[in-house]
Amino acid sequence: MIKKNINIVSDSLVNAFLKGKLIKSISTRYTKNMFNANELRKVCESKIKIPTIGFKAGGTAFPVLKKLKEKEPFFSSIYKNNFLKNKSSIKINKYTLGIELEVCYLIKKDFFNFKKKITKKNVKKFITHMAPCIEVVGYRQKKAGIKYLGDLCSDFGGNVKFVIGHKKKFKNIKINNLKTQISNPKANQLVNGNTNTVYISPINSLCFVLNKIKKDKILLNKKFYVFTGSTVGVVPILAKGLYTGKIEILGSVKAKII
Repeated sequence: MIKKNINIVSDSLVNAFLKGKLIKSISTRYTKNMFNANELRKVCESKIKIPTIGFKAGGTAFPVLKKLKEKEPFFSSIYKNNFLKNKSSIKINKYTLGIELEVCYLIKKDFFNFKKKITKKNVKKFITHMAPCIEVVGYRQKKAGIKYLGDLCSDFGGNVKFVIGHKKKFKNIKINNLKTQISNPKANQLVNGNTNTVYISPINSLCFVLNKIKKDKILLNKKFYVFTGSTVGVVPILAKGLYTGKIEILGSVKAKII
């Protein structure tokens, strides 16, 4: 039954994604089980013709994985229309889950010619730049909260928009224990975090995503970004206005919520 209906459900999600609309919540048969959620995500992504600019890791915090009874994160594609410059504005709705602060990497297209498994040692030769990034998380559905990791995975990774800060040339720095912070003075909101909450480290999360890309035999003829997961969790958006994210050494990134 799932295979029979997956095209109908994916058409509905893709249409909502492309037109910025909301649909009724999809059946839990596509979200409760991560295999089904990934299958729906893949079918949806196969129907998108917008250029892919990168990939994201989702569910990278171990406490979240434990709570949702999952063993590993997921990954999903990121498209050009969801990728914004620093200080860009993002429109939200009541089904927006929150805002995140992440480390992202720019990866050489040579990666796609590399046949071996990606490790924390060999991955560094493929990284050209790194940057702080804000992700606004939400659904294309009239659905609140996260009951299963598949809720996010099945709905285009749950990503609404990505805003990237200034890119710095990659240096082999210890990035597994950097202080992070996201704030909105208008809402009197400040949340501190650390890069060590991201699946051991952002580099480890990067390796996870790249190996999943290899396994799924995805090919791009260009460099691409990998967004490694939130360093502050999913922070509720308490008020509209300017959110500023800061990652020690990497710098800052800003997004205006409207």
